[in-house]
Amino acid sequence: ENKRVKVFGFVFMDNHIHLLWRIQDGFLRENVQRDFLRFVGQQMLKVLRNSNQNLMIEFFVGAKDRKYQIWERNSLSIEIWNEEVFIQKLEYIHNNPLRAKLCELPEQYFYSSAKFYLTGENDFEFLEHYKG
Repeated sequence: ENKRVKVFGFVFMDNHIHLLWRIQDGFLRENVQRDFLRFVGQQMLKVLRNSNQNLMIEFFVGAKDRKYQIWERNSLSIEIWNEEVFIQKLEYIHNNPLRAKLCELPEQYFYSSAKFYLTGENDFEFLEHYKG
């Protein structure tokens, strides 16, 4: 919404997500990542409060600075420096649902950018092709 990132690839799994994004000029990675994690965590807790309070208990930590924790403290963030590594990472994340036996082909899993790259169909307004 604020155009701080361009999202080129993703997959949402049951217990983790992968994002391939480029942080736009003028924004710091630490700030963008912090704000993303905070926003998504708050949205997840909001949904759980309204639909599944039993599951919400799973995220209770009762720490001094927070009641609930959605994300691991040290989420992994790496820089990708060339197209070859980008393609390798994109294929890896698109194959996550296959490894988890959630589908037979990457493009069958809805919560992924695989269908976009394999068929050209874009079901997500935030997703852009890495080649522009």
